[in-house]
Formats: sequence, structure tokens, C-alpha cells
Amino acid sequence: MTQLRTQARAVLVGFVLLAGCLAAFAIPAKTLRMASAFDPQSMDPHALALQYQTRVVSQIYDSLVSRGRNFELEPALALSWQQVEPKRWRFRLRPGVKFHDGTPLTADDVVFSIERALTKNSQRSFQLRGVETARKVDELTVDFLLATPDAVLPEKFIYVGVMSKAWSAAHSVLEPQNYNARQETYAVRNANGTGPYRLKTYESDAQTVLIANPDWWGKRGNVDEAIYVVIQSDATRMAALISGQVDFVIDPPFQDVARLRQERRFKLAEIADIGTQYLGFDQSRDELQFADVKGRNPFKDLRVRRAVYQAIDIDAIVSKVLRGQATATGAYFSRLVDGYVPELDRRLPYDPSAARALLKEAGYADGFGVTLDCVNVAFRVAVCQAVAGMLAQVGIRTDTQVWPTATFFPKLTQATTSFFEFGWSPLTDAWPSLNAIVRSHSDDGVGTFNGGRYSNPALDKLVDAIRVEPDPAHRRQLVGGALRAMNAALPLIPLYRRTLTWAMRPDISVAQWPNDVLELRFVQIGEGNS
Repeated sequence: MTQLRTQARAVLVGFVLLAGCLAAFAIPAKTLRMASAFDPQSMDPHALALQYQTRVVSQIYDSLVSRGRNFELEPALALSWQQVEPKRWRFRLRPGVKFHDGTPLTADDVVFSIERALTKNSQRSFQLRGVETARKVDELTVDFLLATPDAVLPEKFIYVGVMSKAWSAAHSVLEPQNYNARQETYAVRNANGTGPYRLKTYESDAQTVLIANPDWWGKRGNVDEAIYVVIQSDATRMAALISGQVDFVIDPPFQDVARLRQERRFKLAEIADIGTQYLGFDQSRDELQFADVKGRNPFKDLRVRRAVYQAIDIDAIVSKVLRGQATATGAYFSRLVDGYVPELDRRLPYDPSAARALLKEAGYADGFGVTLDCVNVAFRVAVCQAVAGMLAQVGIRTDTQVWPTATFFPKLTQATTSFFEFGWSPLTDAWPSLNAIVRSHSDDGVGTFNGGRYSNPALDKLVDAIRVEPDPAHRRQLVGGALRAMNAALPLIPLYRRTLTWAMRPDISVAQWPNDVLELRFVQIGEGNS
């Protein structure tokens, strides 16, 4: 009972603090107040490639191409594009576009932005491999010169925000923020894009305020102001929605979804996630760093990785921990990704006896101890704890370490973790994801999110062949080959795909995308939307 009273007081204190924070704003009729457990971390569009940042930064910075209401590829800053030569693409820019400071968008800004996104500190460089340089043709035309032919280049520019070259020079941000080093630059808390919304304020781990850009080139809904509030506590986040302190929660707790659906006080939008949650392993070090095994790295052995896989009852986790709001999977990518192989969705059977036998065969009859690193997201921590309990049953003793976002993701990209849980939300083209999470790591942006530094030369060749294959049918065959190779080698263990549920006031209308990004330009408040 004492613990319950303590939790109740914590929720009340958090709610009072939230109310005080929001009370500082006069809320106009068309303000959207959105709560999430996550902070965007930085306003620099090239410093990060995290979903939590993308939700905010993509409202501020337009890319050359974007997605429409139904998630289809559509023109954005580029009106059209064509492959004029095997290794040259030409993009024609939209005329009359202005940055938020009133200066016009030109080809110089596009050339600068793509070259900036290709530099070492950029976490967007993994998408752009093969782009050697961008070249201005005239004020509204840019050519991209490639190392090898690339039949699907346009999609790779999604979420690669275009910045003002002059603004970047004036504020000494010609290069992206070094996020892993926690570098502080002007672009971290300030922004100057061409997007439908302007940055008003950004307060780390508190709130971000965007206001509508009246000079935006496109058509948007009626949201004049968007306030993104960070509320890490699940209970406090839901209390804010129920009390009317916020209008929209993008990540309601799994345990509350059934109640929300039954009560019908709020509108729910639901869609299957394009992304997948995985377990990853250090497969580069000869001795596992955060483990009690000396002189060896058990995760280099496929039998050990398979033992981990078969020790996990993912169906029980989906049912009990995630309250049915997910789908177990054995596939690395969803059916929304071109080249998806349906039969790979079938998982290896849950079989603790087989797992123990595999460990014994690999030389670990008594098991071993290892640290499991997780990010401090409530449902992901709960899954990690469930996984730890299941692994203990076969002799793998895990010490679950929970880290804040700002610590966890640098551990992933710098490969300073032995065993980790992470999620990945791909584009509809498979190559950028393969290049990011399983291709051998190098300093030029390849394998940026290959946190275990897995390396497989045969898989690398397949990934590189996918990038340059011009025939769509053959390209899908290559993707299928890569996915089958991964299914056999288990560089990562796929776990599940979430059911994305958004909770909102009944008078709010949205277009829900499967990558969990809310596009403000599609939001409509009131006016018959209830």
C-alpha cells in the first residue's frame, strides 16, 4: 500500500508540473498538444536518424522527396527527377520556396545539404552511399553524380533535410553536430528550414513548440501551433490526456489501450508498424566485454545466437507484456518493404531444451553471464526483463541495464554494448536498412547502426549488389537472398512488430503512417472531424 501511495504521489507531482508548464501558453483554438515519452534530442536534421527526432524535425526541414497521405512517394522540394545517365540523376527544384528566415531556396542549398549529410558525423549518411557529389546545374536544377548506377535513388533522400547554406555558415554549423560526443551547436536548439512549421522553442526533455509557416509552398491542415511535451511516465502521460492537458498521445501504454477502446472517450488510430524490434550481439570482439566469460565471445557462435532465439517465448511476451498489441515475427522486415519474403515470418520454435542443448554443444553447458542493454522506454524495459527471465531458464544470466536515450543510442552506434535490444523503422526500399544494420561497419557511414559490428563478406556483396541493380524484379530476388542469408546466420534476432496506437481527442483527424511519425500537415482539428 505504501508503494501505491508513493506511485500516486509521483503521478500527481508529474501532472502538476506538466499543468504548470502548459499553463504558460495561451492555447489558441487550433493548437495541438502532443505528449510522448521521448525527447527529439537535437534539431540538427543530419545529426541523428532516430524516429523520435524525425517526428519533430521533419515538420521543420523539407527533403527533396516525401510521402503522401497514404505513405506513397511524392515530390517535395524536388518537383521532378530523372536518370539522365546511368550514374547521373537530375532533380528539378520547386520554384518560389523560401526558408523560414525569408531567403530563397536555391540549388546551392541543396548541394550544401547533401554534402553535409554525407560527412562523418551525419547519421543520415548511411542512406546516401554511392552518391559521390551533388552539382549545381542552374538555380533550380541539381545533378547527383554516383559511383555506380542506382535505380532507386529518389527514396534515399527522404528525411535528409535541406538547410540554408548561408544560415549554416553564419552560425558555424557547416558540419552536423557530433551527437555521440554530446556536442552543443547552434543547430541543436535552433532551426531554419523550408517546412510547414517553424521552430519557436526547444527545451530538452521538456517541450518543443512549432508554429505554422504561412509561406509554406504546400497545403496543410489547420494546426497553427504544435506543442510537443515530453512525459516519460506512462501514468502521467495518460492522466494528461484524460484531464485535457494534452490532446494527443502518440505512445499510450499498452496496458491502457483496451480500456481506451472500450470507454470510447477518445479516438484511436491503429496500424501495423513497418519497423521491427530486435536483439543484437557483439560479434566483433574476441572476448565479450560485459560478460563473465574470459577469453571467448559466445555470441560469435551461431549455436549460441540460436539458443538465445529458441529460449524466448515471444508469443507469451506479446500476450502478457505487450497485451496483444504486437505481432511476433521471424522476419527482419515487414511486408511493406519491397522484397519481403513471407515464409521468413515463421519463427524458430520456442524450445528451452533445444536451447540448452545448443549451449552445451557450443561449450557453455553451465551458461554464462552478460549485460543486456535497453533504452528507458517502459514497454521495451518490460520486454527486456521478460527476455532476461526466459534466458535464465537455459543458463544465460543477464544483468539488464536501462539507459536514457542520450546514452543508449551512442552505445549502439559506437558498439560499446555486448547484448542489446533495439528497434529499426525502415524505408519501403530494403537497401538503406540492410546497409545500416547488418553490412560491415566502416567510417564512411556504412553499418552506422550495426551495433554488434557483425561482418559477413557474402552478405556485404549482396547488399552492394542490391544498391546498383536496375531491374526491379531482380532487385527483389537479391533482397530475398539477403534476407534468407540473415535468417540462416542470425546477425540479429527479430522479435515482434508493434501495433501502433495513437490516442486523441475525438475532433482530431490524422493520417497515420506505419513509421509512427505524425505529419502535422495532415492534421485537422474540429470542423466536422468528430
